[in-house]
Amino acid sequence: MNDQIETIVNIELKKLVPFRDHPFQVRDDDEMRVLTESVSSVGVLVPAIVRPIEDGQYEIIAGHRRHYASGLAGLSTIPCVVRDVDRDTATVMMVDSNFQREEILPSERAKAYQMKLNAIKRQGARTDLTSDQVGQKLERKSSRDLIAENSPDSSSQIQRYLRLNALLPELLQMVDEGRIALTPASELSFLTEKEQSLLILTIESEQATPSLSQAQRMKKLSKQGKLTDNEILNIMMEQKKPECWNLTLPMNQINKYFPSSYTPQQMEKTIIKLLESWMKYRTSKK
Repeated sequence: MNDQIETIVNIELKKLVPFRDHPFQVRDDDEMRVLTESVSSVGVLVPAIVRPIEDGQYEIIAGHRRHYASGLAGLSTIPCVVRDVDRDTATVMMVDSNFQREEILPSERAKAYQMKLNAIKRQGARTDLTSDQVGQKLERKSSRDLIAENSPDSSSQIQRYLRLNALLPELLQMVDEGRIALTPASELSFLTEKEQSLLILTIESEQATPSLSQAQRMKKLSKQGKLTDNEILNIMMEQKKPECWNLTLPMNQINKYFPSSYTPQQMEKTIIKLLESWMKYRTSKK
């Protein structure tokens, strides 16, 4: 545990640079507009975390959106906590801090997890860490388990995200757009680049994306060296079988509609009853 008291200092925006290969986009969306209004009104309440680099500049570890909003709000400085850490430690900190955000694209998660994995592997290869806490952790746990620490995803889910890095950009964009689900996409990542290119052409011509079972069949044929353009077309032209899926509702969004004493089971029962009433109403209007 670090008992040192960290000092908050105001640093000029022009001296702050984005984290190299930062995987998370800073978007000009409604959330950014709200953040900019907040910064204009009350300033930056949570300091950015930065590390010193060359030429008197500082690399942003956490706080890219606050930095951007401060510029839009017309500020010249932003409060920062300066941490003198190496690149790999900063990478792990950057990834973990950004996972606090709600809206993260699958491609962003994929790149971020890969950066964290590479950093952890490099830390494990360093002899100067063997007696340190990080070194002790690396001796006891696998890299995959270490990646899962401080992240919202399980080890198996993280492995699926890591597989997305093997997809061609066109397929990865379809994952970001929600046209291809994560699990089928991770199966498709085992296809060669040529096979993925053929699949993209088929998706465009047939205006359909593969289901999990279809993706698994393509992966199997690819492994056998038998996945031709005709095989891809035949698989994609098959009628998809209904697949089981679960709908997850965020508790922080639905809690406000129920008494505090309600259990999740009571909430589920009430929602089902309301949906049945809604269906009867729709039927009566036909």
